[in-house]
This record gives sequence, C-alpha cells and structure tokens, in this order.
Amino acid sequence: MIKSWRTKWEYLSACFKYPELIRKVIYTANSIEAVHRQFRKLTKTKGGFPNDQSLLKLLCLGIQNASKKWTMPIQNWNLTLSQLAIFFEGPIDIALYL
Repeated sequence: MIKSWRTKWEYLSACFKYPELIRKVIYTANSIEAVHRQFRKLTKTKGGFPNDQSLLKLLCLGIQNASKKWTMPIQNWNLTLSQLAIFFEGPIDIALYL
C-alpha cells in the first residue's frame, strides 16, 4: 500500500491545494453515498432505458424528490461556497444563478 501511495502521490496530494472546508466537501462520503443510493433505488428495478435522455429524466426527478428529505445543513456552507467560487469560477457562478 505504501508503494501505491508513493507512486500516486502526485494525484493524492492534489487535494491539499484547497482550503480545509473545500477538502471536507470533496471527501465527505455521506452526501455522495446518499445520491448513489438514490440512483441505485431508481434504476435497479428497471430492465433498460430506451435512450440516455429517459435515464437522465428519471435520475433528475429522483434527486428532486430525495432532496426534499435532506435536511442536514452543511456546516459553514456560505464560507465553503465562497471558497469554491474562488477556485472554480465558471461552474460555481453558473450553478448559483440557476
């Protein structure tokens, strides 16, 4: 395992260029796992989809429904969001105004 870390250190250490709040958002698995769990619930009973658009619609509607149940706020979210806006100008600015 140590050998793997050493050979991949360039990629593993990339997260250290971000402030602590951004790193916490990047590596917080609970939120990500909740989304993945919702996707699995939506798609496991379906045999297939006629096209990519139909799958995308299903996932978007599922996330909209699931997000109503997510009530735990992220600590220091306003500060984290401002730091994200500094590091990722374009995508974050666009998402804020949707």
